[in-house]
Amino acid sequence: MGYGMSRLEDEYYEPEGQNTDGSGSVQVNDEFAKLHNDIFHMTQMRSGLSESYKSMGTNRGIISTAKLLSRREIDCSGKGTFSSGDRAFVLGRYVPMNGPELLDRMNSRAYVSQFSADGTLFVAGFQGSHIRIYDADRGWSIHKDIHARCLRWTISDVSLSPDQRYLAYSSLAPIIHIVNVGNAARESYANVTDIHDGLDFSQHEDVQYSFGIFSVKFSSDGRELVAGSNDESIYVYDLHANKLTLRLPAHTSDVNTVAFADETSHLIYSGSDDTLCKVWDRRCLSTGQAAGVLTGHLHGVTHIDSRGDGRSFISNGKDQAIKLWDVRKMTSNADSSADGAPTWDYRYSRYPQQHKQLKHPHDQSLATYCGHSVLRTLIRCYFSPAYSTGQKYIYTGSYDSCVHIYDVVSGSQVAKLKWHQMAIRDCSWHPHLSPRLCAHPGTAV
Repeated sequence: MGYGMSRLEDEYYEPEGQNTDGSGSVQVNDEFAKLHNDIFHMTQMRSGLSESYKSMGTNRGIISTAKLLSRREIDCSGKGTFSSGDRAFVLGRYVPMNGPELLDRMNSRAYVSQFSADGTLFVAGFQGSHIRIYDADRGWSIHKDIHARCLRWTISDVSLSPDQRYLAYSSLAPIIHIVNVGNAARESYANVTDIHDGLDFSQHEDVQYSFGIFSVKFSSDGRELVAGSNDESIYVYDLHANKLTLRLPAHTSDVNTVAFADETSHLIYSGSDDTLCKVWDRRCLSTGQAAGVLTGHLHGVTHIDSRGDGRSFISNGKDQAIKLWDVRKMTSNADSSADGAPTWDYRYSRYPQQHKQLKHPHDQSLATYCGHSVLRTLIRCYFSPAYSTGQKYIYTGSYDSCVHIYDVVSGSQVAKLKWHQMAIRDCSWHPHLSPRLCAHPGTAV
């Protein structure tokens, strides 16, 4: 489902951390608000105007897009073009609100999605053992139609290699399959028309029982896969050596999400049903301990998205909140205060209203974003693209059948995309073009 772009307003006032009216809410850690944490400052810089354009505003700071484009044409900056911040300022005023346009309809629920890094391909995984890759540059025609093999329950995650030649897909089984999506054939039937190589993650001396994989990601060089599983562990597989190289007993419950912190692939973030986010430094794992732990969620973590700077990331939680983290605040041990949180199972009932007022007594997050709903499935959240928005927004699926978009700095909810009739489990914002977002309804894991 694709949403077209729409302007937030006719003329734009650049807020300095102020809240605007919206159904969402944000809580900012007092200590970091006073210190003006550089993550907030960097977000404002990446999505704000350069000095040569700021002088155009009225006494209220209102600057129209037409004026900005006019000044660019007369080269008022002396550079002949917009800076990356100027570009993000202009494009960031448009969010995916119009539409939506129906792109495809299948006979099973869509579960996961991902744009390629260059935005030319879009991957959608469905519960019925089906993955489709669409060519966004050719009218959303089907680039590859993949019929998966040996699945348990559903395709739990997909990851496209950086060179866009290979796709990894997982299910609630210990085997991740790799399929070549760079060849010319449109149809890919597992081990009929294509070989779907099976990578067995259970081939480790410490593994004693079968397990399922919830999350899988390629490293930035395409040489490795990192995976999170329901046997409380993180796995790393070396594709060139064709072997499992690392198993970390990482948490005390299901590892629902993993992510590399940046392009070096040295740091790995993980989130679990034990409510904790952990940071793992692969350069110093001799003790098997995490480099640090971040506490703040009262219930399980469903998804993590890295900002790509090696320092900050966001997490979605079953406590109905997204949290923004700075790894420089992590501690060596987890505070067990969340153990006192009221028992509640997100699969069977709505989040109790009285629980929404609860806070972790040792919350290490920078900010908390609320307004969406995380129920029955591992709903995902992301930073908006750096190229077109300067990562000034956070967007997330929701059980209320909407996509929610928050402003990172002010915390206000800038858009709520409505159309679907079921929970939105995953969604993906085009990395470069004028704002376009694809959203998919999901179901329980």
